[in-house]
Amino acid sequence: MLTKRENLLETIRGGNPDRFVNQYEAFICTDAIYGMIMGDPINAQGKRPMPGGEPQVDAWGVTFAWPEGVPGAFPVHDEKHKVIKDIKKWRDVVQAPKTDFPAEAWEPFLAQAKNIDRNEVFATVFVAPGVFEQCHHLMGIDDCLMNFYEEPEEMHALIEYITEFKLKHAAEIVKYFKPDCIFHHDDWGSSLNSFMSPAMFEEFIVPAYKKIYGFYRENGVELIVHHSDSYAANLVPYMIEMGIDIWQGCISNNNVPELIKKYGGQISFMGDIDNSLIDREDWTEESVAAAVRASVERCGKHYFIPCITQGGPGSVYPGVYEAISREIEKLNKEKF
Repeated sequence: MLTKRENLLETIRGGNPDRFVNQYEAFICTDAIYGMIMGDPINAQGKRPMPGGEPQVDAWGVTFAWPEGVPGAFPVHDEKHKVIKDIKKWRDVVQAPKTDFPAEAWEPFLAQAKNIDRNEVFATVFVAPGVFEQCHHLMGIDDCLMNFYEEPEEMHALIEYITEFKLKHAAEIVKYFKPDCIFHHDDWGSSLNSFMSPAMFEEFIVPAYKKIYGFYRENGVELIVHHSDSYAANLVPYMIEMGIDIWQGCISNNNVPELIKKYGGQISFMGDIDNSLIDREDWTEESVAAAVRASVERCGKHYFIPCITQGGPGSVYPGVYEAISREIEKLNKEKF
């Protein structure tokens, strides 16, 4: 029997997997927080709110709130709390977090990596937010998208500044954690379309990620997994150019079977089991099982990992993620 790591590699290389990869199994270790390596002294400079708690300010100065009854935290973008109110003055108000911490500051975080059996799973570092998300966290998504059109030079400069920070952060991550895999968040669209045209995406976003993912690859990271739980089928050629191995979060609106047929062998796809359809208060074992089976039937065994589309192991409503995993195990016995 292949290890979880081996089975994933056979799947994304078009080889001979002996079962479906079961969601996040190849990236999680029960001894690591959230299953992946999360947190470091750089990220720890800021605070994040707890559900229903008071808003908190992160290391970039962005205020986040997490109201009761919603699935996650999001920036507060009223006029008082926006970090960037005028894109032409961003240099006056944006300060990247400190990255030059001594080795002893990293020590409390290293236990997450030390207990991982790298023969069985990938030592995976969770990285968020991404370049585009950092931009709109600082100013609000409406202002961000308008500024791409109205102030492209300033947006290029801001993205370059964010990219330089992320490269410094990446250097510390590979130095201390020595990861096998990077799981990187950056949502690039809604459920219907990408937030920007492919041409604009190519101009502003692609160069930044070619630098970031290229750096990780050059420094021993075997696998690049990018999360965007959105429509982004029109951006897949650029994902390949960036060096992404697996697009996680590909919702079914992307026509995942068609993407596998067109791009399989260049990139793999992890998702197709939409939160919006099954991760609901009224979920049942039967509704989850039907969605999982339909996904596997249409997407097949190669270049595809059946998975909930949210960006990490778990679900909004307790039990949904585990129900998906149980159904995948049943399918493994039936189809392999």
